[in-house]
Amino acid sequence: MKLSGYSGLHPIRQFADELGQLAGPQARLFTPADLRALLPMHSDIAFKTLLSRAVKDGQLQRLCRGLYLYAKAKPDHGKILFNAVSKLRPLALNYLSLESVLSDAGLISQVPMNRITVMSSGRSSVIDCGKWGSIEFVKTKQKPNELTANLTYDQAHGLWRASINQALRDMRATQRSHDLMDWKAASESV
Repeated sequence: MKLSGYSGLHPIRQFADELGQLAGPQARLFTPADLRALLPMHSDIAFKTLLSRAVKDGQLQRLCRGLYLYAKAKPDHGKILFNAVSKLRPLALNYLSLESVLSDAGLISQVPMNRITVMSSGRSSVIDCGKWGSIEFVKTKQKPNELTANLTYDQAHGLWRASINQALRDMRATQRSHDLMDWKAASESV
């Protein structure tokens, strides 16, 4: 008797086949809940074992706690951190700001390497994403309706982005160091 939803393949092979069909250039990062949907018939223990084996076999790479990268989807390594933001905090308001925006605008003398700074309605934390870098989430108390005039959607990174004025406001509100700021350039661009 064949069960509905069970293909008869070995579980790791079934997992790899279904993940290969699901993944693509726009879908390469997965939470355990995303992946769990591929094998609903398996127990939680069997699923966790399968997930560990998929990482060990190189089918998945652990980006950070609770997030996996399907490498065969040919990820754009320059965008991995940006893509991870919405997967890590899907229900929060998140936008690029602080040093990330000010560095892109040439207003900070040093470019942050492998680190992005994101204002978030969620709690503050730094997420280590191994060789890809880190994401610093900084809590904002501002409401979305207070921010709409100062945010634009950055299509290239798939995130909202603060204006220079908003990034400077966020720097002051979060009491970040201003030591690396080029204040002359900042006053000219505002």
